Amino acid sequence: MFATDAMRAKDVCLALGVGTAPKDTEGLRAMLKRLVARQILAETQPGLFALAPTTTPSTQDP
Repeated sequence: MFATDAMRAKDVCLALGVGTAPKDTEGLRAMLKRLVARQILAETQPGLFALAPTTTPSTQDP
């Protein structure tokens, strides 16, 4: 299952088939925040995570 929109941590837990207890969602939320810091994900609104927009490398003549 792939989502095209932003997802909450609990929804990501459900999609991955892991537990949805608070300890599970908070651990995953911390991981999602780290992925935001690495610019792999984007936090579109507080608590909503989506894939970060991709940028294509510019082709410049040397």
